[in-house]
Amino acid sequence: MDDTQKKKDIAMREEATLDYWRENGIFEKSLAKNKGKENFVFYDGPPFATGLPHYGHVLPGTIKDVIPRYQSMRGKFVRRKWGWDCHGLPIENLVEEELGLLEKKDIEAFGVGKFNEAARKSVLRYDTEWKEIVPRMGRWVDMEDAYRTMDWQYTESIWWAFRELFQKGLIYEGYKSMHICPRCETTLAISEVTQGYKDITDISITVKFPLEDEPGTSFLAWTTTPWTLPGNVALAVNPDVPYVRVKVGDEQYILAKSRLVDAVQGEYEIVEEMKGQDLVGKKYKPVFDYYAKNGGLENRGNGWKVYAADFVDTESGTGIVHIAPAFGEDDMALGQAYNLPFVQHVGMNGRFKDEVADFAGRFVKPKENPEEADVAIIKNLAHRGLLFAKEKISHSYPHCWRCDTPLLNYAASSWFVKVTALKDRLSALNAHIRWVPEHVGTARFGNWLAEARDWAISRSRFWGAPIPVWKCAECDKLSVIGSVEDIRERADSKNEYYVLRHGEAESNARNIVSARADAPHHLTEKGKEEARQAATELAGGNIDFIFVSPFVRTTETADIVAETLGITGARIISDERLREIDTGDFDGRPIAEYRHYFSSQEEKFTKPAPNGETLTDMKNRLGDFLYDIDARYEGKKILIVTHEYGVWLLSAAALGAGVTEAVRMKDERGADFVKTGELLEIDFTPLPHNGNYELDLHRPYIDDVVLSCECGGHAHRVPEVFDCWFESGSMPYAQFHYPFENEVLFRKSFPADFIAEGLDQTRGWFYTMLVLAAGLFDETAYRNVVVNGLVLAEDGQKMSKRLKNYPDPLYIVNTYGADALRYYLMSSPAVRAEPLYFSEKGVDEVYKKVLGRLFNVLSFYELYAEDKKDIQEVESEHVLDRWILARLSFLGNTMAVALDVYMIDKATREIGLFVDDLSTWYIRRSRERFKADSGGAAARSVTRYVLQEFSKLIAPVMPFAAEDIYQRVCHAKESVHLEDWPTYDAPNTVCLETMNKAREVVSFALLERANAGIKARQPLQKLTVTMQEALQPEYAEIIRDEVNVKDVIFEKGQALSVKLDTVITPELKREGQARELIRRIQEFRKKKGMLPADTISVLFESNEAGRGVIEEFDADIRRISNAKTVSFGAVPDGEDISFDELLLKVRFE
Repeated sequence: MDDTQKKKDIAMREEATLDYWRENGIFEKSLAKNKGKENFVFYDGPPFATGLPHYGHVLPGTIKDVIPRYQSMRGKFVRRKWGWDCHGLPIENLVEEELGLLEKKDIEAFGVGKFNEAARKSVLRYDTEWKEIVPRMGRWVDMEDAYRTMDWQYTESIWWAFRELFQKGLIYEGYKSMHICPRCETTLAISEVTQGYKDITDISITVKFPLEDEPGTSFLAWTTTPWTLPGNVALAVNPDVPYVRVKVGDEQYILAKSRLVDAVQGEYEIVEEMKGQDLVGKKYKPVFDYYAKNGGLENRGNGWKVYAADFVDTESGTGIVHIAPAFGEDDMALGQAYNLPFVQHVGMNGRFKDEVADFAGRFVKPKENPEEADVAIIKNLAHRGLLFAKEKISHSYPHCWRCDTPLLNYAASSWFVKVTALKDRLSALNAHIRWVPEHVGTARFGNWLAEARDWAISRSRFWGAPIPVWKCAECDKLSVIGSVEDIRERADSKNEYYVLRHGEAESNARNIVSARADAPHHLTEKGKEEARQAATELAGGNIDFIFVSPFVRTTETADIVAETLGITGARIISDERLREIDTGDFDGRPIAEYRHYFSSQEEKFTKPAPNGETLTDMKNRLGDFLYDIDARYEGKKILIVTHEYGVWLLSAAALGAGVTEAVRMKDERGADFVKTGELLEIDFTPLPHNGNYELDLHRPYIDDVVLSCECGGHAHRVPEVFDCWFESGSMPYAQFHYPFENEVLFRKSFPADFIAEGLDQTRGWFYTMLVLAAGLFDETAYRNVVVNGLVLAEDGQKMSKRLKNYPDPLYIVNTYGADALRYYLMSSPAVRAEPLYFSEKGVDEVYKKVLGRLFNVLSFYELYAEDKKDIQEVESEHVLDRWILARLSFLGNTMAVALDVYMIDKATREIGLFVDDLSTWYIRRSRERFKADSGGAAARSVTRYVLQEFSKLIAPVMPFAAEDIYQRVCHAKESVHLEDWPTYDAPNTVCLETMNKAREVVSFALLERANAGIKARQPLQKLTVTMQEALQPEYAEIIRDEVNVKDVIFEKGQALSVKLDTVITPELKREGQARELIRRIQEFRKKKGMLPADTISVLFESNEAGRGVIEEFDADIRRISNAKTVSFGAVPDGEDISFDELLLKVRFE
């Protein structure tokens, strides 16, 4: 079999194993095995499904598989629940691009509802591919019962968390200088800002600010953001720094003395020296007077003066800072301290406002040409003689982490988590978290916590969980909502609703479908009595209106009730929307036929009967009815007479139930949701819902919810949505819809014992989970973290689809197998937060040296294996057997210690070392024993036991190979993944150490052979070994066979050294030729596709020299080549195997 076939075969074997797991529910059985035992809690960070999985998913995904598999084998119950990240700018940007929407206003013109619906549909675009690729990588995780951050239950838990934090004083609305993305028109959290820094070239300028009362004199201020100059309202100096007034030509300038040489080129004269404090209060003329000339500008009198500020330094620039309070944190603080005018000359869309007449409508930092607006500003200043100097600078500048637009420092309103109040507690909690590697937690993450700022959690966007804050239009009081039930309690409830299924009709009695309004299926006598009984229940209830389905059976029921209650005329209203489900071609046929047409109740919501409608269609018209009459009536008691499905789906629409919830509602009430003539009261309050009348807390539906205020006014929701990092950081409780359900499950599942993600998550998911857990529970969210590094292209560049500088993961898996990729990744520095330069050659090396050797061992074993799989460890006195069993114990114990502390790379590398020892030492040295009658059974039994145990040890890292070996060697259980982790006694260290010494002697001796140019097959007389203590005879025998010498002599000495007797006698030469002859016979056997057990008769055609060697070593030739006879004769068509002076042809008979 050639190499290409092998590579394809390993992928096919893995896929067969995957099928075996699926068909036999092995993953589910592995969970059931430990149900009720000690929990090992694992949280899975949610990815976006808007693209296909790449190495950035495969790497942490494999880490997330190895540890849960290991802990499961240790007898712990490990729930593995998948999750999807569904909200935020990543989704919005994708949808904007596909819909051709360039700016936020374009979305609003398009329609928030339509935009969000497009976002919803795009969220799980590659859901199917993920569900194929993730298992193909060998990962076991429940992707069917995944949590989704867009589900209303998840959002409700987020609302609860927000309100809890708000009540603890950890949430506030603030107006601060933050970074915004002008294209997305929203603020960003600091953690998001840090993800997008890029090196760019900008223009820095030194600007003249003319003093108001000193013609010819100007302050020199330096800035790297010329676009902020129209917003300038002050200059700042350091009060303790020396400043100078210098004369250059006919003009004079003021700047810091220490910056003079760098800032002023050419000749100048120092006219005066002063302290910064001496400059405070001086007035200057604005370089742009768009706002200064506005007499009504608040605090105008405090503007365009010099102020003292400690943050002014002389490391760069001129020692004078231009102050624009709307565009910088220090600037804003100074503006607030001195009541400076607040000038925000740029909109959230990144364009100059209309007041900035010369530049109105321009982008201040366009993505395509970030310098464009700055150049226009510079030209304007130069034209008016206000530009002193300019130069190009290269610096790191923040860009939007999703759309790559340059960010702006911008004063804006946002909702914040008060992280600064939690800083000390966060650091204390972090001290108890195990980080792998440790330095990520102590340095990178620890430093981030120490410098943590308040977290801006609101976004002025559309597709996200809405901030649950309502503000009264009358009194400005804030109402923070923490649940859907809060909405029900606070929203205006207008009417009381009762629903009645019609009494028994003739169609019910005959069990046939009756789906036409004109079908003459009247009430039976029983049905009339049921209607009268329902009317009795309603007596005294003061029903105002009866709405009725236009069918005969419902109309007759309504008439009986109306007559009993004394309701007549216009108070009885027929409404088409209340009609029976349209069953199409099943009308008039047995009900059983209609039911059998569908595989489940769920299917009825998407699949109509031929020429009929779906349950979704019916529910939508019923929902439309319910919301319509609730809007038209107020303070009324309304009776609705309809059909069984009508009662069910009205109840579902009233609750906003989706398909799953609606089916659950019906299942809980039995075969019929209500019996004929049964009356129910519906507790209905209008809730935010989508077009299918399912509860939907997204915009724009939530924006329609108006709450009543204590003052008598009405409260409307603030427009912002949550930062999607708040959502993903809430997954420990939101995945369980805590605290609304699953409280016990949550308590058992918090905090996590283990999480794993990439290094970038120290400012993302790791951070947000810890902040929220500390704020809500005063507890960490996780105890152990494995942090992986970036997977880069082989040349060190970022992996790029455009550049095609990396192999596709599926190509790798289909070529080398998932286990080879898993081993390659898990043994790499990437599991210790270091970068990995991905190399296909590296995966190929694993495939050949680990998997290839391992399966060669298995194939060799199977050649001689006995047909039994009831494995027991055997006692064997042979030194090789004792050694490999000691190596197995060492491997198992070493891997357990490493995996217990999450050192995955160390555990994985031990696997490769063991395979090397098993293949290149134990099996190679035991080949002849396998064939021999004496000792063969022990060698085979030990090998079988080792392979069985090894399959368990590699199961977490290489699950496919583990299963393959296990099934072929023992099959004691249905799967190796249902086995427990093996435990071993301490290994025989004396045996291990002595074998290491023997192998070291062999290495030195073989090096001597190579240096002497003598082939390994050529026997030599003796090897003299100098070492501290002679090795036992059994080890000396191994050395003798491996080095191919007649005798091994030990001499005492401190340093290990070897000396070969390299004299080749005629006898030794003939023996060497015999071994070479045997090798060539064996190669010929292999060429002819023969198995070791196949016997042959060998016919030689030879010269005298060859015949002499053959006859002398006849017994060895026959034994090793499994030949019954060796004879001589003419073989003109034989295989030429001549060498040295031996002329030989051979043929097998």
